[in-house]
Amino acid sequence: MKASRSRQFHLLLLSLWTAIGLGLRFVNLTTKPLWTDEFSTIVFSLGNSFLTVPSDQILTAMQLLEPLRPLQNDIGSVFTNLFTESNHPPLYFVLAHFWLKLFPATAEGLVSPEAARSLPALLGALSIPAAYVLSRFAFRSPLVGQVAALLTAVSPFGIYLAQEARHYTLSVLWVTASLCCLVLAAQAIRDRTPLSWKVCGIWVVANGLGIATHYFFSLTLGAEALVISAMGMVQSWRERGIWHPATHWQRIWAVVAGTLVTGLVWLPMLQEIQDSELTRWIRQGDRSGTVWLEPLAQAAAGWVTMLYLLPIQVKSRPVVIASGALLIFMVLWTLPKLYRGLKVQNLERNRRLGVWSLSSFVVGAIALFFIITYLLSTNLTSAFRYNFVYFPAVIVLAGAGLASSWDVAIRVATAPADQVSPVLLSLARTSSKKVVVLVTLLSLVGGLTVIFNSSYQKTHLPDRVAQSIRERSEGAALVAIAHQTHGQTGRLMGIAWDLQNPVNSTFTTDLVQPQKERSATLDPYFLLAHQTQNPRSVVTALRKAIVQLPSPLDVWLINFQDVPEQPLDDVLSQQNCRAETKNLYSDGYRYRLYRCNRLETPQLNSISDRYPQEKGSR
Repeated sequence: MKASRSRQFHLLLLSLWTAIGLGLRFVNLTTKPLWTDEFSTIVFSLGNSFLTVPSDQILTAMQLLEPLRPLQNDIGSVFTNLFTESNHPPLYFVLAHFWLKLFPATAEGLVSPEAARSLPALLGALSIPAAYVLSRFAFRSPLVGQVAALLTAVSPFGIYLAQEARHYTLSVLWVTASLCCLVLAAQAIRDRTPLSWKVCGIWVVANGLGIATHYFFSLTLGAEALVISAMGMVQSWRERGIWHPATHWQRIWAVVAGTLVTGLVWLPMLQEIQDSELTRWIRQGDRSGTVWLEPLAQAAAGWVTMLYLLPIQVKSRPVVIASGALLIFMVLWTLPKLYRGLKVQNLERNRRLGVWSLSSFVVGAIALFFIITYLLSTNLTSAFRYNFVYFPAVIVLAGAGLASSWDVAIRVATAPADQVSPVLLSLARTSSKKVVVLVTLLSLVGGLTVIFNSSYQKTHLPDRVAQSIRERSEGAALVAIAHQTHGQTGRLMGIAWDLQNPVNSTFTTDLVQPQKERSATLDPYFLLAHQTQNPRSVVTALRKAIVQLPSPLDVWLINFQDVPEQPLDDVLSQQNCRAETKNLYSDGYRYRLYRCNRLETPQLNSISDRYPQEKGSR
């Protein structure tokens, strides 16, 4: 009866943490701008294509946003367009395809942000009970499970991932499932008992689904392989190389073989995307001086946000400086407590293996990140979202360290005096339940800064560009972007979307001086000026568009920094365009306004007559 009540209590408590985490992930879910990667997720999940948006042609906002319109596409179109235009595996996009069908379109007939972001938010909430399960497997302690689940619920990094219309929260679930199997395999290796075929099957399936969700899940597998290999070498050394072919290792090798089969399916696609334009942003050239230290600083910043975060992206510089200093203090205060707590967990045989296997996994994953960053010149540390690879293990280890602070006093009081270790006594003098409460509250504060957009703002901020356009445009306007891939299409979509549906941002732009909006109904034209082998191709497309539009005309040039400067200046001069602003900046955007006042009349009086919902490939 007592055990049954205990289970009910822990189930109720876990349900409470899950409800809190779910609520946090849905608060202000749509108050942040949609950005390029989210548009990619939406378009491909709908089974649509970016190729239906023509380049080098004048577009209205609705023509540009046409790929966001739910159509009667079958699941085959999801695979076709994704494999043709993107570099991601299909599992999340397939799930999102059916999920989006459950929601009505907006008044304009487009997909709603609520529909796109609600699925990852829901999956993010599921990572809370998943963390509890992993903790129970690794430490056989409901207390560790509850603390880890609570930390997952309020984690700033976890909330950030859950409020993106992307596939990372689904990946976190597969990582957690795979780690559950890893700790069970570690126990089987230690005890020299065969891993059950059921666990082997679940492990292979979780690994296969993880790779089918995100290719960087392979880093999780690589870190797990390092843990298993280390255990094998230690065991072999202790047994002086004695090999037992009929023991536990056979089933481990079966899991390895099954995982390889599920992974090799994607090898051709990985080879195709290796030199893709879509992955060029993450590559880093030659380093010199302090640039060598940047990945270390970026990695450390990413680790901190798994537990703590403060408003570091607000306008007030004093607040940013104070937040940074306070974050450093919080980390320095917390790390010794986690370290001592894990040392206490390490005193017990069953928990010792959990500490060793998960901490070795985290160290191995981080080592792989740095190897790829420094040896392959691909800076994985620059995108914090890739830390999903080992995020569940970090949270569970933090939960284990803090759980020691919760129950250490009871353990010291009830244990015989001659069995109480110096480590346990030391922790008892410096820790209490208040530590767990304080760390959780501080982590919750970090989660709230994400929710209210004072930290972990979107990677690109099209709403700030749209605000500048609304404030400064005086009449007809053309917004043009130098175009290469659907990444630039998504950037322009972000501007068009916010001009149609202004985001209720919690901050004002610091790029321009606040002004009274001149036109609440501004409806500019758009242009994807495609960059070809001919360096003048962008300039040619821009000239044709300016000539076809009425004068005077406000021309906004987005990310034209790689366009040859002299031909661009010549065209703008010929069209009597003068620079109204210097270069303005927003994350993902570099833009400038020109006022064009040609003397001749435009060649076409009606753009809609020339481009009546025109579609076509580039």
